[in-house]
Amino acid sequence: MLVCYLTDEPGKIPAIRAALEPRYSVVPRVLGQEPVFAPSGVLMVDADLRQPTCVEQIRHVMADLKTVSERLFVVHRHLHHLMAQAFALGATEVVHNARQAAAKLTQVEAAMRAAETGSEHAPNWITDCGKAFGSMFSAIGQRNAIHLADAETVTAQIVASISQNGLSGWLDNVRKYHEGTFQHCLLVTGIAVAFALDIKFGPQDVKRLGMAATLHDIGKARIPLSILDKPGRLASNEEDIMKQHPLIGYDLLKDIPGISTETLDAVKHHHEYLDGSGYPDALTASEISDLVRLLTISDIFAALIESRPYRVAMPREEAYNILCGMTGKLETSLLKAFRRTALAT
Repeated sequence: MLVCYLTDEPGKIPAIRAALEPRYSVVPRVLGQEPVFAPSGVLMVDADLRQPTCVEQIRHVMADLKTVSERLFVVHRHLHHLMAQAFALGATEVVHNARQAAAKLTQVEAAMRAAETGSEHAPNWITDCGKAFGSMFSAIGQRNAIHLADAETVTAQIVASISQNGLSGWLDNVRKYHEGTFQHCLLVTGIAVAFALDIKFGPQDVKRLGMAATLHDIGKARIPLSILDKPGRLASNEEDIMKQHPLIGYDLLKDIPGISTETLDAVKHHHEYLDGSGYPDALTASEISDLVRLLTISDIFAALIESRPYRVAMPREEAYNILCGMTGKLETSLLKAFRRTALAT
């Protein structure tokens, strides 16, 4: 489950992460400095309600987040007037410390799962991820700035889902409720996150690979739909246009404040192969980072098991065997490690 943690003091963030992660994915936001998203998960507010400036900033944020059903306020002092202020600002629950917050989140998570059981609608986390991708692609189409917060929302939501429920359910839901480019991006991120978790990456390294996967195909937002959604093999000139998407993605992201160099490298080079036969720079093994190698395996596997209107999804074992047959292009040791992810039930 995703938790957006809104605080007035960045110094509070490590403690709340230590208390809640890895069970819950915490996406921190500093009040008045960063945009706050509205997940179907939980908004947790931890700020000094004695300060008029904080109260006014929270009131402004809450006005835009009326659709968030769970709004948990942390009030560290058992003072009635502060608790009353929290509820006046829109709190659905008030807790006094991280332990109480974790207990409340367990209750919220159980209620959400119960509500989704047997539902014919897409789970909330699938809907959130689709909205975030739509926001990013829409911004590009309208020549507006991309917000990294959208990518962080997707990544954190997927990490939470895979950590709690495994990969198979994620793949089934994505293929059921999404199609085309969004389906592919969601599949790649889910597979990459599961891969990272299976090989025992730490939380920050899982996030690094997840963010790279989330953004890896962002350049496709500038590829004509007639090519992007073509139901069949692309013509030679169409392939040339499609192959521009890594460079387009790199150009779209390179000037965004806070974007990491490793994410940019992954966006630009996820179609490179160890033998130098990839694109756009024909890199060879020594020039390809470990992050890119992991992402490339996840990307190819996702493309093979996608569900398309004109073909059924390839069985995962068959897709894995195809990867193993790409001798010299993919790292053998990583492919062996990927077997558990690829074939997990």
